[in-house]
Amino acid sequence: MSEKYKIASGFILICLLWGSTWLAIRIGLESLTPVISAGIRFLIASFLVFVLMKFRNAELQKDKRSVVLYLVMGFFSFIIPFGLVYWAEQFIPSGLASIIFAVMPFGVLIFSRIAIPDNKITFNQIAGVLLGFGGIIVIFSEGLNIDLSNNFLGMLAVLISATMQAGIAVTIKKWGSHLNPLSMNFVPLLIAGIIMIFTAFLFEDISTWRFDRMAIGSVLYLAFFGTLLTFTTYYWLLKRMNLVILSLSTFITPIVAVILGWLVLNEKFTLQTLAGSTMVLIGILFANLHGLINFFKSGKRLFKS
Repeated sequence: MSEKYKIASGFILICLLWGSTWLAIRIGLESLTPVISAGIRFLIASFLVFVLMKFRNAELQKDKRSVVLYLVMGFFSFIIPFGLVYWAEQFIPSGLASIIFAVMPFGVLIFSRIAIPDNKITFNQIAGVLLGFGGIIVIFSEGLNIDLSNNFLGMLAVLISATMQAGIAVTIKKWGSHLNPLSMNFVPLLIAGIIMIFTAFLFEDISTWRFDRMAIGSVLYLAFFGTLLTFTTYYWLLKRMNLVILSLSTFITPIVAVILGWLVLNEKFTLQTLAGSTMVLIGILFANLHGLINFFKSGKRLFKS
């Protein structure tokens, strides 16, 4: 398989798996509180990454820059952003959270322009981001009431989380190209798992925890599919894709979540959802128009040869 097809497959994979994590998280939170659930997820994922590193003989980079990146990623890619989102969803609807988190590609556009001037941002990319964001608003706008007096702090928490994730993506793109996708996962996940579990024991109600079949299944799914596979693939893609295009996966994951909610939990799937999803997909295609043209041109040459 050529690298172009591997990149396309990896992008589709992270969109599908991250889209499914919303359903898995919802199921797990029926039995566990948010911080302990996320902490166990990350700790198990770090163990799985370590096993895979040993299997593939991947070394853990220990130079000064790598150590700094591990610490930055641990706190600003996992602990704080995930903690903020979990906390916020106690106070604001998940649809509103999805809309606010979808500002991440705008953050990537801005931070890329500041930190990586050589990373070209085209009109197609800006237009695609705007169209995709409009699609997310269309999907979740039906019946969505915003009460700023009660929702403001939750909205602010999700906005900060999305901004952090955008900043981390640009940081890794600029300074983390030397890191192995596995090793750059292991230490941050280990840090996040330990600190979040410790925090859960201090501040969450332990008496409500139930480690039943649903909770265990949810955590294991999120650790393997929602963390090990997704973040390893994401970091691999970071080195090979335009960062703005990669960030548009943020628009697709809510669509996957809505479809899974419809199939598994019998939630509504309306024409409005279909229209918004179509806008998102058109936006992504438009943002990557130049890449798609080159991709199909190369495919034709391969076919002719």
